[in-house]
Amino acid sequence: MKVYLTLLVIAALVTYAATPAMRHLAIKVGAVTAVRSRDVHRKPTARLGGIAIFLGLAAGVSIAANIPFLAPVFEASGSAWGVIAGAAMVCALGMADDIWDLDWMAKLAGQILAALVMAWSGVQLVTVPIAGLTIGSSYLSLAATVIVVVVAMNAVNFVDGLDGLAAGLIAIGGAAFFTYTYVLAREASPGDYSSLASLILAVLVGACLGFLPHNLHPARIFMGDSGSMVLGLTIAGASIIVTGQIDPSAVSQRVSVPAFIPIVLPLMVVAIPLLDMTLAVIRRTLKGQSPFMPDAHHLHHVLLRAGHSHRWAVSVLYLWTGLLSFGTVSLVFLPLEVSLVLVGGGLIIVLFFTFSPAWRRRFTGYYRAAGRSAKPLQRLTPEGHARDEDDVLPASAPGTGHPAPRSTE
Repeated sequence: MKVYLTLLVIAALVTYAATPAMRHLAIKVGAVTAVRSRDVHRKPTARLGGIAIFLGLAAGVSIAANIPFLAPVFEASGSAWGVIAGAAMVCALGMADDIWDLDWMAKLAGQILAALVMAWSGVQLVTVPIAGLTIGSSYLSLAATVIVVVVAMNAVNFVDGLDGLAAGLIAIGGAAFFTYTYVLAREASPGDYSSLASLILAVLVGACLGFLPHNLHPARIFMGDSGSMVLGLTIAGASIIVTGQIDPSAVSQRVSVPAFIPIVLPLMVVAIPLLDMTLAVIRRTLKGQSPFMPDAHHLHHVLLRAGHSHRWAVSVLYLWTGLLSFGTVSLVFLPLEVSLVLVGGGLIIVLFFTFSPAWRRRFTGYYRAAGRSAKPLQRLTPEGHARDEDDVLPASAPGTGHPAPRSTE
């Protein structure tokens, strides 16, 4: 564990130190997000923070290659470098998009190429750990790998709409995923529990934590596509590695691991991004628009319109990711009954925070009915400033309507 924590800290420090330099570079080359009608930030903000995230990942893996404990990971295959190579490709692709605003077809082609490079290095989905299902065809295996990686990249990209959201979600979900892979590796092979998946997840969490101080609201820099695609590809690579290299049936009876965990846990880690992307694709397709057409109806926009502040909207999505990912991991460590009780209690807490603005409005109404005063809720004005709930006219009033919060997508 000390080795992984050390690598996590190294990735965090490299990312933290490199981010200010990337901010200056972004301003110099014009990679700056202007304030558009769908955005929630109030002033132009530099992008290219994803380059710093990639540098943290690369530094962590490079140092890991020289640690004897992790030597078997690098001797077995070149998968670790395959993940870094794929991340480098999508980082360069995202940097080009942040500067020149590439066409979505060019971005998709680049994503597919990066996924293929990672697959050729050995990070390939060949088994599904449910009922021992094996993908028999090498072509189907390659296609499945590309689909998983491309979907993950775009899911993280879609959800990257509020300060600190994408990096925080991946850090929380990645920490839960790391806990699972580390314990499973120790139980499956007590003599040598070095794990490529644990290594990738440790440096990924570290890079996210190093970037967050610069990206929390109000953000001084955005990760841009260069960051969201790197995060998506890396978490997808770790998920594929787990399904192919760790067999839950090999774990001792002391820790009973359900066979579906290697599939369900990665889905829970990116459940919020996947849900947001799925809803966006359905919503835009029904309107006859391109699935890649930006709009102001993502999950974080819904939370803002419900009355959450910027930071509370992000916190609510953090809580959901923590509940889903750590709740799934609890099935590995705890009896089913205990796990369900804890998840149920967590669900009540998360629901309370999710719907707290509605309950606060009801609470405010009770106070007003009793002739008392209460602090009104606040919403966003078209200019991006907060205003009191009392000043917001009903949506049905002529010439009015709740202003759509603005996204950084």
